Amino acid sequence: MTSNLKTSPKKIVITGGPGTGKTTLINELERRNLICIPEISRQITLEARSNGIEYLFLNDPLLFSKLLLEGRENQYLEALKLDADIIFFDRGIPDIHAYMNHTETQFPKIYIQKSEKYKYDSVFLLPPWEEIYTTDDERYESFEMATDLYQHLKHAYTELGYNILEVPVGEINFRVDFILDNVKPN
Repeated sequence: MTSNLKTSPKKIVITGGPGTGKTTLINELERRNLICIPEISRQITLEARSNGIEYLFLNDPLLFSKLLLEGRENQYLEALKLDADIIFFDRGIPDIHAYMNHTETQFPKIYIQKSEKYKYDSVFLLPPWEEIYTTDDERYESFEMATDLYQHLKHAYTELGYNILEVPVGEINFRVDFILDNVKPN
């Protein structure tokens, strides 16, 4: 007798400070026909900018974080409905409070509670990589700030009990293969 029970997809977070090659890595996973849930912070930033708020994260970090939390929670729940063995998330819910700790912003306990409620199966952390680091209109952090943020990301996921796998720097196929070699379908 076969079972028609659908298993939940394996939920994999790809995270790291800004300028670590995360977007390039996600794009390569998508090119290989893997399902990736996009980062939404740039979208929130651009929407705020269109409403006259140049840097929402800097002007109102709690509002920005609230919008991120709502968006990432919705992404998580929608991902559970997908027919896939593995789903990659471009950042996870714990990234939000890691960023707030990085900026020394006080935040309500709901951020930790949501991070504890919505668990991921694996977390891959991209380390700072000065040779490829650049800034742009949405990325204002210096390399030193990005390195500090990396430490906050590592701490946030570790505090939640995750075993973090650090993705080595190197050519994109090497990095993607490292992740895929360390992720097995359900």
